[in-house]
Order: sequence, then structure tokens, then C-alpha cells
Amino acid sequence: MILFGACLLLVQTGYSQNKKPLLVASYNIRYDNPNDGVNSWSNRKEEVKALISFYDFDIFGTQEGLIGQLQDIAGLEQYAFTGNGRDDGQQAGEHSAIFYKKARFKLLGAGNFWLSETPDVPSMGWDAVCCKRICSWGKFEDLSSGKKFYFFSVHFDHQGVEARKQSGKLMVRKITEIAKGLPVICVGDFNSTPETEQIAAMQTILNDACKVSEQPPYGPVGTTNSFKFDAPMKNRIDYIFVSKQITVQKYGVLTDSYDRKYPSDHQPVVAKMVIH
Repeated sequence: MILFGACLLLVQTGYSQNKKPLLVASYNIRYDNPNDGVNSWSNRKEEVKALISFYDFDIFGTQEGLIGQLQDIAGLEQYAFTGNGRDDGQQAGEHSAIFYKKARFKLLGAGNFWLSETPDVPSMGWDAVCCKRICSWGKFEDLSSGKKFYFFSVHFDHQGVEARKQSGKLMVRKITEIAKGLPVICVGDFNSTPETEQIAAMQTILNDACKVSEQPPYGPVGTTNSFKFDAPMKNRIDYIFVSKQITVQKYGVLTDSYDRKYPSDHQPVVAKMVIH
């Protein structure tokens, strides 16, 4: 009976481990801009780290982070990160980095591509006039279940209308090429509301976590606040997309604040999910 009980426990444990949910997030942390005054990174970095630590995200994508900001977040020793700077493919400029728990995930491969007509090299695309835009990706193994999956973090252009449309098409093509049928999680600041052509393109291959959540979405619809505590937050431009092999149990937009201030000008977008 003892042996049977031990075997049963192992079976139950194995089953629960295989079904262990992931807490996934997308978080535009706002670049380190000294002109932000009271909302400058030096004044809010500990609040960003505290939020991440409290919610205990398993894996999350960031946008806008400069290398120093990423190193600050990596001060949370449970995390490592992957992703390169958009300006030179090394450390220069903003990143769309991916942070993951070192004890739970093994990074099997990683890469970047640019949202442009020449995605393999640092470049500005279509009608973008401000910035190069980058997508970083990682191939991971969940050590608790053995499941392998791809994670993409991206930041679309904020000015170029054509750049956003074409970026949606490029994302579909690159995700399909890179992931080759494995489960996919794609997060980011798409600078696009749900009715746009580029968001429709993303949904030709992936599900919008907000729409397929088993529980009703939590929090406001909008995901930006412009560092205004009374912002209406009506426009959703930050997303979590998942492939069909993934069930989304919960989805929400977090509104944590401190002293009537937000840790970033974007709200963290969070989803609890299971990879099958």
C-alpha cells in the first residue's frame, strides 16, 4: 500500500507539473528619460521591480528598456533576460527584452529581427521616421513540464501607419518561420487598437488572450496612462497573443500605483495560461 501510494503521488505530481500554469506579462517600462522629472527611471525603478516581484511573473516581455534599466530589473536574481538593442543589434538603444525565471526555464535559442523591409539587419521600416523597431524572441523549455515553446516580444512604430500594417504581416511570417508549429506566446506594445489591420493579421495565427480568457478580463480596457493618475485608459495597445496549443485561464490589466503615480506610462498586461 505504501508503494502504491508513492506511485500514485508521483503520477499525480507529474500530472500537475505538466499542467502547471504560466504567469505571462507584457510591460512597456518607459525608457530612461531624464526629462520625465518625478517619473524618471531613478524615481520609479524600485516600484517596477516590486510590482514584478510581487506578482511573481514566470516569463514576461518588456519594451523600451535601455540596457541599464534591464540590468536594474535583472537585480531580481530569479530572472535572466535575452534580447538586443534596436539601434545596433548589441546593447545600443531600446530593447524588447524577455525576462524569464532561471529555475523554471532553459533558454534553447534566441534571436532578433527588425520591423522593416530588411529584417535581418538593424533598420528602419516603411514610413517610420523616428526609430528602428525590433522584435526579440527566445525558444524555451519549461523544466517543470518539458514543454518547449517560443516567446516573442515586440514594439511597433508609433508614427508610421504603413509601418504598423506591414509589421503585422512581417510578424505573421516570421513567427511562422521561426516557431515551426511549436506553441507561441507573443507579447508587446503594438501601438494599435484592436480594430486595426495589423491586429487582425496577428489573429490569423494567434489568439488574443483578452478574447479567449476563460474568466472575464480584469481591469481597464486601456493599457496606457501617460503618467496621469486619472487617465481614462480606454485604448488597448498592449497585447498578449497565444497559439492554439495554449489555454488562457485569466487575463488582466494591472493598475498598481504608488503615491498616486504609476510605475510606468503603460500598465502591465498579464495572463495566466497552460501549454498543452
